[in-house]
Amino acid sequence: MSTEAHERADVPASLRSVQEQMEGRLVLPDDEAFDAERRPWNLAVEQRPAAVAHPAGVDDVRAVLRAAREGGLTVAVQPNGHGASSALEGAILVRTAAFDHLEVDADARVARIGAGVPWGPVLQALEGTGLGAPSGTSRVVSAVGYALGGGHGWLAREAGLGAHGLRAVRVLRPDGSLDRVDDASDPEAMWAMRGGGGIAGVVTGIEVDLHRVPSLVRAELVVDGAQAGAALRALRDAAEARGPEGADRALGLFATSMRMPDAPQVPEPVRGRTLLTIVALGPDEASLAFLDGVRAATSPEMDAVAPTTQLQMSMQAMEPTDPSPSRGASVALGGLDDAVIDAMLGWRSLPEQAGLMGIGMRLLGGAVDEPRRPAFATLEGARWLVMGLAPLLPGVPPEPGLASLSGLSSVLAPNAVPRMIQTFLGEGEPLDACGSPEALARLRAARDAADPDRLMHEGRLPR
Repeated sequence: MSTEAHERADVPASLRSVQEQMEGRLVLPDDEAFDAERRPWNLAVEQRPAAVAHPAGVDDVRAVLRAAREGGLTVAVQPNGHGASSALEGAILVRTAAFDHLEVDADARVARIGAGVPWGPVLQALEGTGLGAPSGTSRVVSAVGYALGGGHGWLAREAGLGAHGLRAVRVLRPDGSLDRVDDASDPEAMWAMRGGGGIAGVVTGIEVDLHRVPSLVRAELVVDGAQAGAALRALRDAAEARGPEGADRALGLFATSMRMPDAPQVPEPVRGRTLLTIVALGPDEASLAFLDGVRAATSPEMDAVAPTTQLQMSMQAMEPTDPSPSRGASVALGGLDDAVIDAMLGWRSLPEQAGLMGIGMRLLGGAVDEPRRPAFATLEGARWLVMGLAPLLPGVPPEPGLASLSGLSSVLAPNAVPRMIQTFLGEGEPLDACGSPEALARLRAARDAADPDRLMHEGRLPR
């Protein structure tokens, strides 16, 4: 037996026992499927848990909790692999696909969503109802993980962050008790779980607000990279304006700069080019008139305006639908002045920044500044959320892309504000970036009260 195989076979007896008891599956390191089972969505993160559990129901989760307690292990939850940030050594990794219940109560404007349900089926269920959910941009991301991590999406300026729409949580606590938790029953735990993650236990389902969205209109403009500065200035001016010329009525406003590789597999019209794509979402066409400023300042190569739905928006999003390796970095800005625009675009055009494929910018404000419920998650006071993406391609050294991400943060530093949410943190980045020292101390206190024996994995909040 090889050293590696011996190490894989050397697992706690409590795990061998629970493997036989579970109705679902417990995959151990000596199983040939283990390497595939332990992988997260972002394949750049190397996870090495003690086991991977696929519980069939609450009783199986209870068994996992008991096995962890008896074996001196912890329990980490990843519904479908998103949110990975550490190796998870000494943890049982729980997948929650079996918790697939979904109920839309249109009269009460609430959706009850199981921990195994991604946003796609939720948005599908809302088609034709005139209701919208505080979802993200990707249809494959877990609704529960998104809400517990903070979450920012197309309706954020109307509905707030995903965490702000969290009405209640169904959670299996570390002692095995199953509770429905809301602001009336446990306000401190709810505050903590809105952006701090599942600190109270294993979340099996959530209840989220639905919002009246009788109609949606999408506008998309594409301009050449040489005109990106003029386009961003026009967007910035519209966002800062008030009245009919401003962007106040826009539900979502995203701008993405993509630097396409000069490679044969890239279509010739965009090969080796940098393009800026602006997508705005509003309740009607009049709400998107502020984009006329961009049209006047540039010569768009594409200019399309059409009715849409949240489901269609998620299907048109430039989001990966399969696991892949990448690195990212995010910065919240208090403003987007000329100096930062010029510095970012000038730096981005340098040949050595080719590893940074995408830079995304999202307009904040609106309901993000006026959360409907108390939450650890906050982007209050920030005006723009900027994200850099560096894919890790086979045979390409990762160091240039990582250096570019660090450089992007430095370029944006003059306008940066100390705000971030967990769903936009990079690998290994702790929750320190998401809250003040006082908020972090409060979050730790809430976690210690909910899990005094520290059975749940620490996640991004070190003990």
